[in-house]
Amino acid sequence: MRDDGDKHTRETSDAGRAPAPATMPAPYGSWRTPITAELVASDSVNLYTLQVSGEDVFWVEMRPLEDGRYVIVRRASDGAIADVTPPGISARTLVHEYGGGTYVLYGATVIYSDFDDQRLYRQDLQEAPDSGAGAYGPPVPITPAPLVARGLRYADGRITPDGRLLVCVRERHEPDGAVVNELVALPADGTATPVVVAGGHDFYSSPRISPDGRRLAWISWDHPSMPWDDTELWVADLDADGTLRNERVVAGGPGESVVQPGWSPGNVLHFVSDRSEWWNLYRETDEGTAALAPLAAEFAEPHWVFGLSNYAFLPDGRIVCVYSQRGFDQLAVITPDGHLDPIPCGYTVLGDLTTIGTTIWALGASPTQGNSVLRISLDGAAEAVRHSQKHEMDPEYLSSPEAIEFPTENGLTAHALFYRPANKDFAGPAGERPPLIVISHGGPTSAADSSLDLDIQFWTSHGFALVDVNYGGSSGYGRPYRDRLKGQWGVVDTDDCIAAARYLVERGDADGARVAVRGGSAGGYTTLNALTQRRFFRAGASYFGLADLEMFVTGGTHKFEERYLISLVGPYPEAKELYRQRSPIHFVEQIDCPVIVFQGLEDAIVPPEQAEIIVAALANKKLPHAYLAFAGEQHGFRKAANIVRSLEAELYFYGRVFGFVPAEHIEPVEIKNL
Repeated sequence: MRDDGDKHTRETSDAGRAPAPATMPAPYGSWRTPITAELVASDSVNLYTLQVSGEDVFWVEMRPLEDGRYVIVRRASDGAIADVTPPGISARTLVHEYGGGTYVLYGATVIYSDFDDQRLYRQDLQEAPDSGAGAYGPPVPITPAPLVARGLRYADGRITPDGRLLVCVRERHEPDGAVVNELVALPADGTATPVVVAGGHDFYSSPRISPDGRRLAWISWDHPSMPWDDTELWVADLDADGTLRNERVVAGGPGESVVQPGWSPGNVLHFVSDRSEWWNLYRETDEGTAALAPLAAEFAEPHWVFGLSNYAFLPDGRIVCVYSQRGFDQLAVITPDGHLDPIPCGYTVLGDLTTIGTTIWALGASPTQGNSVLRISLDGAAEAVRHSQKHEMDPEYLSSPEAIEFPTENGLTAHALFYRPANKDFAGPAGERPPLIVISHGGPTSAADSSLDLDIQFWTSHGFALVDVNYGGSSGYGRPYRDRLKGQWGVVDTDDCIAAARYLVERGDADGARVAVRGGSAGGYTTLNALTQRRFFRAGASYFGLADLEMFVTGGTHKFEERYLISLVGPYPEAKELYRQRSPIHFVEQIDCPVIVFQGLEDAIVPPEQAEIIVAALANKKLPHAYLAFAGEQHGFRKAANIVRSLEAELYFYGRVFGFVPAEHIEPVEIKNL
């Protein structure tokens, strides 16, 4: 239920904006801003899956203006940047539906998963690779066509040092509907069909080959666990044909989440484990395993997607790493004696860490800078070689996040990032406080971060205050905080969202009579649950949110999450009554404020039926509501036109509910029963 695609780091500019007098008084919500919905969605990309090969750097761009197409991009050693993926092709895997790890490199050769048929394709650089020039040849399939459409899916691959063998995750969809996950090996040139080398567990990830090509490490786990609950780290000898021998478990088991296995240049196995209640870095030793620079911080994040990397190795044996505290990331170096030396690079969100020599490459963002491909030196000097934004925003239209910790139920505290209204041209009416939007993030085991998110700045520059809540269950605050949600989904998250709003209202930062809650996926569920189980919010916006938990667990979602609710709610059908009590669909009559619902019609994670049942119930009860469904969209909106329409429709909706007129001309939204 990760909100895949709801958060977009995108670009805009103030070109074409009519000048306005400084700090003109105007109702909150009606402020004119250069951060329009069109500019949020236009000429922008999302950046993913950074990898290096030799002196070349590769990444994936998701392009809303190309109908959400995923394109592999190469930066050659001479600095030239060009697309690898041909026009009309999207390089995206659907393993676990969320994907990630969609391509693998050997030299300049790229092997990737094609979105349309999910087969693996190979592209070779045809000329002058040493100079950085050259063009890629046409994609050639190296895996067989499936019997079921998109029935053989591949992800998270690695190639042996000699370039002969590819090992990757495969997700096999059978004609009878069964789904089997396994590790397979195949020749990298496609001359033979894939052979299963590890199977029997419900899930696999992170097959990693040692630099000498002699060993393979990987992660496995089984239902009902998720990869942030209980996993096992395996290692085995790897033969030339892909056969595994001497398999053994290195770490993990009940109550321990092990992620991100990796090999040092000296063939020493490293990994991240939360055995200390924080995801910290470890290495295998002759005596077992040893912690490296233990810290009350997170050196990993929940593995909703494949291919995440929070550490990498330097030639002299040091390790560069990223760790998170209170919603902000820090880059650092771990010395051989376990000392942690921070690198002040100026970026507060970092990931996909890798190195070329002593140069660090990463994807990174900050409160004033959208996601970028970064080249970072060990002294912290950072250069962005590719931006998700063409134009730099005027900082006087941007709101910076304030990390807040606030009291919540049961004597506990929770966390959030708070954004004040920010627009150099306007100020709210004297003595008036701004309306507040409370965001409940997806997952639910995800987290809000401090990156420049123009979806957020769209609201704050229009005159809204906004709080992005990292409710109990969110990552980034240690395992006990993450485990708060176990058995309490729909309770803890809802309590914390309301507590965040109350805290800000009592602090004088928001108008308690104009508080809205919004969220996507699991955040949409929290939104609907808050509206049905509490009488606090004055409006709500659900993006592809769950309405009926029983439908979700009885065949209404994909394999990856089909048993997730056992830990979040309880075993089914034993806890059937609890599922009913936690399902918003059964309490629609308790909603006492307007609701707007958004849904992608090709969503396999939260199917359209979930939205349609809540909309039908709202209509039956004659409650104020609006419903916008988008053909061709999956879990998260990727097409520019749909991103624009959903943002503008939500702004229009709040205007009608809270009594202001947006500055933009917006196509009206039919709000029934208002």
